Amino acid sequence: MDIISNIISQLFEWIQHLGYIGIALGLMVEVIPSEIVLAYGGFLVYSEQVKFIPAVIFATVGGVLAQLFIYWIGRYGGRPVLEKYGKYILINKKHIDHAEAWFNKYGTGVIFTARFIPVVRHAISIPAGISRMNIWRFIILTTLAVIPWSVLFIYLGMLLGNQWEQIDEKAAPYVTPILLAAVVLLAAYFLIKWIISKNKKGSV
Repeated sequence: MDIISNIISQLFEWIQHLGYIGIALGLMVEVIPSEIVLAYGGFLVYSEQVKFIPAVIFATVGGVLAQLFIYWIGRYGGRPVLEKYGKYILINKKHIDHAEAWFNKYGTGVIFTARFIPVVRHAISIPAGISRMNIWRFIILTTLAVIPWSVLFIYLGMLLGNQWEQIDEKAAPYVTPILLAAVVLLAAYFLIKWIISKNKKGSV
């Protein structure tokens, strides 16, 4: 446990030393949950080591590249590779099962809304890669989801300051409405798809 704590501590020192690039790389490495890295980025804003807007930009770039990496693994390595090595990027078989079920049920549009849903948030890139989803559509939907997520947690980390490690408790009142909104959007998306599909069948 001490070894893990030391590794994480060194990673935070590394992020602090590299500044904006450290925030991006911290999200790309996926060793620490993105919420924690973003909250620490907010602390760096609080301590005036970085600026808010550039921190959000670099966090967005890092977050999107991290998901692109998982997408490419899914596209060229498939599920067996991810089941074997996914644990190194905080993804296990349960995550993959849920993500595939969501993707198969809701289609490519789920790439946006699933980013706000626990369990499937990171793993949703896997079935997108396996199904060879259009890369530009994937990037756009992922970016649109990563931006508000980055803004929220960097802002909360900034508000918490030296208490940024309490991010889970502070974020809960904000994350719950976002989760509900994502579910509503997902339901609306599924309803629209169903209506379009029904109209197509009716016109045949």
